Amino acid sequence: MTTVAPESDVRRHELADFLRSRRERITPEQVGLPRGPRRRTPGLRREEVAQLSAVGVTWYTWLEQAREIQVSQQVLDALARALLLDASERTHLFALAAMPDPAPHTDCPAITPALRALLDQMGPVPACIQNSRYDILAYNETYGRLLCDLDALPREDRNCVWLAFTNAEWRSAVVDMAEMNRTLAAKFRASMAEHLAEPAWKALLARLEAGSPEFRELWARHEVVGPAGKTKFIRNAQVGLLHVEQTNLWLGPAAGPRLVAYLPMDQETRERLELLRRLSPGAA
Repeated sequence: MTTVAPESDVRRHELADFLRSRRERITPEQVGLPRGPRRRTPGLRREEVAQLSAVGVTWYTWLEQAREIQVSQQVLDALARALLLDASERTHLFALAAMPDPAPHTDCPAITPALRALLDQMGPVPACIQNSRYDILAYNETYGRLLCDLDALPREDRNCVWLAFTNAEWRSAVVDMAEMNRTLAAKFRASMAEHLAEPAWKALLARLEAGSPEFRELWARHEVVGPAGKTKFIRNAQVGLLHVEQTNLWLGPAAGPRLVAYLPMDQETRERLELLRRLSPGAA
């Protein structure tokens, strides 16, 4: 006879696995801790997460062991900040705990003021920070006008895969869109392999399949491509054709956030990007 575990047990074990996976992906340097000479644990130690979130080590250990303990919204909020969870990950954390998020619009702690300043100081070079799901977490003014008007979009639509398959302005800016989208779908599949059970990923996949016949056809091919930079042409509606090289700078482990920059490949592109920055509403 097969027995089914109660939903609360399933949630506790999924919560434990989720916390452990996020703890193991963060390096000590990302949260201002010394690595030390004898570190064998991938990512942070449990006691370090407990220290960063101001909870007891034993209590946090029990949480990762899926013990039947009570957890408050305040503690979950502290853990979300300590583990640098982005908006979707934070939503998933509170859903696993079956609790409402007291601050659902909290910015990702991985996007520090220094990173925001770096994006701004990159000037005419379009740059953004994306997570492994291709959510656009932050961007400078030039990137915000590069492919479409990102400021005009709701936060849940600021995802490169969603925009590439559904947003008319974004699609019209991409030269050789068919090949670019084929590669993007393959990259998304490769990235999703480590997140198959996560609701945020499954929800995005379902939304893409419902919203784009093109995506459904490409997804059915089961092609896989790893993340990599490449040169590309972009036809911006305001300044014309741009020839750029996409460069990725990982801000932690490869599964975490990355800074994506579009470097000009010629003087004409450099001048057009400078013009695009001057045309941005926030330009001085």
